[in-house]
Amino acid sequence: MLDYTRLYSKLAKSIKASEIRELLAIISRRKDVISLAGGIPDPELFPRERLAEISKYVIEYYGDIALQYSETKGVPEARDTICKFLSKTKSIKCSEDEVVISTGSQSALDLVARVFIDEGDIVVSENPSYLAAIGAFKNSGARFIGIPIDDDGMKTSELEEKLKKISPDERRRIKFIYTIPIAQNPSGVSLSRDRKKHLLEIASTYDLLIVEDDPYSFLVFEEGIDKTPLKAMDREARVIYLGTVSKILAPGLRIGWIVAPDDSARKIELVKQYVDLHTSTLTQLIAAEAIKRGVVDEVVSKAVPRYRSKRDTMLKAIRDYFPDYTWHSKPVGGMFIFAYVYKQGFDTGALLQKAIEEYKVAYVPGGSFHVDGTGRNSMRLSFSYPSHEQITSGIERIAKLIKEA
Repeated sequence: MLDYTRLYSKLAKSIKASEIRELLAIISRRKDVISLAGGIPDPELFPRERLAEISKYVIEYYGDIALQYSETKGVPEARDTICKFLSKTKSIKCSEDEVVISTGSQSALDLVARVFIDEGDIVVSENPSYLAAIGAFKNSGARFIGIPIDDDGMKTSELEEKLKKISPDERRRIKFIYTIPIAQNPSGVSLSRDRKKHLLEIASTYDLLIVEDDPYSFLVFEEGIDKTPLKAMDREARVIYLGTVSKILAPGLRIGWIVAPDDSARKIELVKQYVDLHTSTLTQLIAAEAIKRGVVDEVVSKAVPRYRSKRDTMLKAIRDYFPDYTWHSKPVGGMFIFAYVYKQGFDTGALLQKAIEEYKVAYVPGGSFHVDGTGRNSMRLSFSYPSHEQITSGIERIAKLIKEA
């Protein structure tokens, strides 16, 4: 029998499974386990009837066009709709030529990595940061500089100090700063207005690119939180902006977008030609029509109070059940709370199987969200999918694990 292992690429030999995707596969078969793991939208928010109506309309109105191949960058009408949507909701000005429609935002991250990162290049990111972005950048050979966060997001003063201290040669290897500035994954905190300005100033001073990942800014719960994207504040074309309908319409559509200067958008388009040819024509047109008909606005108006209430339930349960030697983030939006357990030898990755089998609860171990090898004592907890009762019971079970492990 052929030994396939000798044929695998270096990437295939070194790649590690996404903890979230593996967890979801396991938990989907375990109805006795409460999952606080994946950032899955509450299905009660899916506009099933509206999307069924729109899907029928798109196929009837566009006919063969909706079912045919389309250009790699995306259907022009869909790109135009996204530009108008971003202008209206985020004050981001763009043209069709600056937009590439991706197969969800994960594909966008992969494309950005392929276009900008060579082996040994450096990505600056929040620490902790989104684990699937870290994985996508690592697949292209990136090294990382992690910047700690607090309740106001990335500590930009620490970023500035680190940039001052590294050698000019190393500084030249920095390809971009990756950030989720609003309702960050995994912490739910947001970058303050002053820090946004500071980050753009730093990028200008050191001639750096910023990759802004923005899946959660429609899901901000608190008044007074600045929801302005960095892209809307950018005056030097230093920000590449990533967005998606996954959290505000339906992730099954697999529609995301990249907004980048013309030349960079063209490079991304060229790479995408050989990755997946193009994103589904049909779902592009469905998503565009849903945006035009105000379906996204309707989903957001229902999602914000629903997720706010679930967040509050989880925060109360953590206060009620977690021991004093823990710390957790105070999310202003998004779908997650991030927690650390300050107990000697506590390792959330090593304890996950025990949590699932004995305590019947699942979380995402926090180590993979850290770019510096730390965080083995941390975990990400999602409140978006489970019911209020499951959230309370799940947190109680995790607290029991923490105390007894």
